[in-house]
Amino acid sequence: MKPSKPYRVFRNSALVVVVFALMAPLLWMIAASFKTNVDIYDTAKAFVFSPSLKNYETVLQQANYLEFIGNSLWVAFAATTLSLLLGVPAAYSMSRFNMKKSALVVLMARVIPGVSLLVPWYYVFSNLKLVGGFSVLILSHMFVSLPLIVYIMMGYFDGLPTELEEAALVDGLTHIGAFRRITLPLSVPGVATAGILSFIFSWNNFMFALVLSGADTKTLPVAIFDFVGYASIDWGGLMAAATVVTLPIMLIALFVQKYVVSGLTAGATKG
Repeated sequence: MKPSKPYRVFRNSALVVVVFALMAPLLWMIAASFKTNVDIYDTAKAFVFSPSLKNYETVLQQANYLEFIGNSLWVAFAATTLSLLLGVPAAYSMSRFNMKKSALVVLMARVIPGVSLLVPWYYVFSNLKLVGGFSVLILSHMFVSLPLIVYIMMGYFDGLPTELEEAALVDGLTHIGAFRRITLPLSVPGVATAGILSFIFSWNNFMFALVLSGADTKTLPVAIFDFVGYASIDWGGLMAAATVVTLPIMLIALFVQKYVVSGLTAGATKG
């Protein structure tokens, strides 16, 4: 049945309100990044002001943000790659060999907040003399990304038909060969989805990097706090830095949205 006109008006109005509520802070952040600190505090210039690129010059030149961008890219890429190399075969084994206890452990690891592990992680890694290096950041991101990848891929593998693998086994392939030649190519959308979500988590992560990184291994979310001082806050530089962190990952999410959605739902429609 076609929705009634009052319902359509209410639905569209509700969508507009929700979208505005979600986008307003982002739009304000982007606008403030082009203002001086004086203009930010001036309510008369909330919408009409003279834009300036000074804040971005400060971020990209004086604050060494290109180095921090490289750190974030390296940590996110390395953590995502290693998590996929370990998580995809693990998810396949749990799915095909009905390893319910292992799956329960993975689910518990995914439910436990990562922040609760920071203190024991710091204690262990500090004794191993790893705090401040890239290895500890990559490992800490892996500990959170790996359960997410296994959780996503288990559902995807559960939805794939087993007949093709059984036929490959009859033809002489081993389980590893069937996985490599049959199942893995079919699961590319799911792997892409898990990898994208893992990369986004690593890029946006703040708490792990704040506690475990060093002066030379800062990532972008931690570097933002360079603009927060004890006596004052450089709001213009802070908003420009936050924009540099936010916009790239938002653009990635925008362009790959349909692939993420298809990857999350494909496992429920196959088989």
